[in-house]
Amino acid sequence: MSMPKTILVVDDKANIRNLVREYLEAEGFRVLIAADGREALYAARAEKPDLILLDIMMPEMSGYEFLKAYRKERETPVILLTAKLDETDKVLGLELGADDYITKPFGMKELVARIHAVLRRAGGAVKAAEVLAEGGLRLDKESRAVTVSGQPVSLTPSEFDLLYLLMATPNRVFSRSELLLKLQGTSFEGVERTIDVHIRNLRTKIEKDPSQPQYIETVFGVGYRFHA
Repeated sequence: MSMPKTILVVDDKANIRNLVREYLEAEGFRVLIAADGREALYAARAEKPDLILLDIMMPEMSGYEFLKAYRKERETPVILLTAKLDETDKVLGLELGADDYITKPFGMKELVARIHAVLRRAGGAVKAAEVLAEGGLRLDKESRAVTVSGQPVSLTPSEFDLLYLLMATPNRVFSRSELLLKLQGTSFEGVERTIDVHIRNLRTKIEKDPSQPQYIETVFGVGYRFHA
């Protein structure tokens, strides 16, 4: 019998923390809670959760500040919980290393579906002894390791899966909506800007010159492809 996955729920509102905890525990997860980013850092370092549900607007330490600090230490999957309607706030969270976000108010079934989708990506549910290489870029699907010119590169689960999708079918053009669907399993809010942010982050990590990408090309008006 496999151990239950541990979810850290970070929100300054006690009613939301408790509601989400009760629902997730009923779904078989082990749940930790924190009221702000500072508490979350202590909990995350001590417990090493499998996934973090992170509110953005909190006292003491915001979700953004938590992400900046924690991403220097671990690549634990993070789903943002945001009440903000401004897309730039969501994009900033993704740029800081979040994997996904869900806007309040949200349905519990959708939240659980998001959690399962991100955990599948993080755990590499379907493992295969497969190594993809192009130029100095190398991706090992089984170990979920990526190197550039022999140097390891740290990717979030979403970044890794996006790179794998593109590398596995070189020169094929993917639309943003198609990539979003493949990553999430369903379009959910269908925010295609999410893909642009993940691509930008990927280029920063794997390209010698992100402004003139060697590997991930933009096909204007369509989407992206991996150049081989």
